Amino acid sequence: VYIHIEIKKQLLLIAGLTRERGLLHSSKWSAELAFSLPALPLAELQPPPPITEEDAQDMDAYTLAKAYFDVKEYDRAAHFLHGCNSKKAYFLYMYSRYLSGEKKKDDETVDSLGPLEKGQVKNEALRELRVELSKKHQARELDGFGLYLYGVVLRKLDLVKEAIDVFVEATHVLPLHWGAWLELCNLITDKEMLKFLSLPDTWMKEFFLAHIYTELQLIEEALQKYQNLIDVGFSKSSYIVSQIAVAYHNIRDIDKALSIFNELRKQDPYRIENMDTFSNLLYVRSMKSELSYLAHNLCEIDKYRVETCCVIGNYYSLRSQHEKAALYFQRALKLNPRYLGAWTLMGHEYMEMKNTSAAIQAYRHAIEVNKRDYRAWYGLGQTYEILKMPFYCLYYYRRAHQLRPNDSRMLVALGECYEKLNQLVEAKKCYWRAYAVGDVEKMALVKLAKLHEQLTESEQAAQCYIKYIQDIYSCGEIVEHLEESTAFRYLAQYYFKCKLWDEASTCAQKCCAFNDTREEGKALLRQILQLRNQGETPSTEMPAPFFLPASLSANNTPTRRVSPLNLSSVTP
Repeated sequence: VYIHIEIKKQLLLIAGLTRERGLLHSSKWSAELAFSLPALPLAELQPPPPITEEDAQDMDAYTLAKAYFDVKEYDRAAHFLHGCNSKKAYFLYMYSRYLSGEKKKDDETVDSLGPLEKGQVKNEALRELRVELSKKHQARELDGFGLYLYGVVLRKLDLVKEAIDVFVEATHVLPLHWGAWLELCNLITDKEMLKFLSLPDTWMKEFFLAHIYTELQLIEEALQKYQNLIDVGFSKSSYIVSQIAVAYHNIRDIDKALSIFNELRKQDPYRIENMDTFSNLLYVRSMKSELSYLAHNLCEIDKYRVETCCVIGNYYSLRSQHEKAALYFQRALKLNPRYLGAWTLMGHEYMEMKNTSAAIQAYRHAIEVNKRDYRAWYGLGQTYEILKMPFYCLYYYRRAHQLRPNDSRMLVALGECYEKLNQLVEAKKCYWRAYAVGDVEKMALVKLAKLHEQLTESEQAAQCYIKYIQDIYSCGEIVEHLEESTAFRYLAQYYFKCKLWDEASTCAQKCCAFNDTREEGKALLRQILQLRNQGETPSTEMPAPFFLPASLSANNTPTRRVSPLNLSSVTP
């Protein structure tokens, strides 16, 4: 309980400090987290921090400027804060100038929302801000908030290494400010970089690590961290619950993620953050009515939020209205050009509309915003596949695979690439690995079997087909698999060559259940009958064959068939 009281005090304090400085997202994050902890008794409530002489001198200018700042009149706010010396007023002065530049840049961008090349429109204020802030930084006059702003300016100027150092310093000076941690998350691209950071040892570091693990696809570590935070007493935090849902979404545990999101919506029905991720899940599951309800619901709450536009875009995409979907993703980008999800999803829509050059442009934008977005790398691979440029494909699929080493879709795509480039040994490795990590689309074994067929390795091909059939029948759902008939046809012929009449006739009978192999199956059964009557026995010098599992004997034909699951590769 003592720890709770201390943490809650710190959270309420920082929520106030960030609010005074106009750092609204950090303030909201701290307030949400504080709300999830038990209320403080009166004796424990903290008095406001003492006012210094400098604060008193700047009080009038600060109060006026903050009012202007709140109504987004940034230049006006900066004008009245010019020459203020107190830390709080100085921060607001610099931050107003920064936001004024950002606003002008965004307005420019919106006015010309063609496919913008990077760096056509710049925030003009950045260079001046950097000069002034670096002088203060060298004189060690920046507090935690000043360091945070200096880091943001450096990041915007693409000085990543310097920015990381400044943000690390900011977390040491003011570990409670979530904004600085979040900026660090966006700049760290792999686990190696994380090892070399010397971060302050505070409870905030746990939130940071959990967040960055989720981003770096180290999902097990992330879930472990979140579980620890829940055990310590943050079980009511909607932030943690939503992050856990996102983590399950990232490892494609769709049912788990959906149930958590549904629970979250009951607790916090007007929440809009992360609802785009929720809509991606509904999209993958083709849950039209739920997605439609979510889209209408968010539209009532706030239709000009990027997440809302993305949800509506997904809804139209699911209904195959791709032009409309692309329009909503564009709207999302007008609201926030740095919004990652929309660039990737827009790329998918352009792919559907066969507009490859626009798709490539959209995916490239997504990668500019976040180099870790495997879906954009994967999308680029697909576009170059359509353009029949396998070497390019290979590069992009490799990048996607590095980001998601255990995702079978990337491996199958890589295998197909190698096959086109006639590097069959590499292709075999990819398909086998895809099967080993758990094949989502149940296609890797068939592709592997066909490769073995090509290389006339009939035993291995037969082995792959048998594993494939075992896989399909063991997963419980009886689904129409396109390649089932191919597998039975090959096995029937294989056993026939081995003169194993029982197995061959079992497989041939299976072939009769499918339209495309019915005639071949019947013909083979006739041949088997003929040869059996002639009394031919299996020859001994044939290689030892692989037997079908008992569960697949002829009387065990699946009766109920459902329409194919749409696990197409273009999942959002």
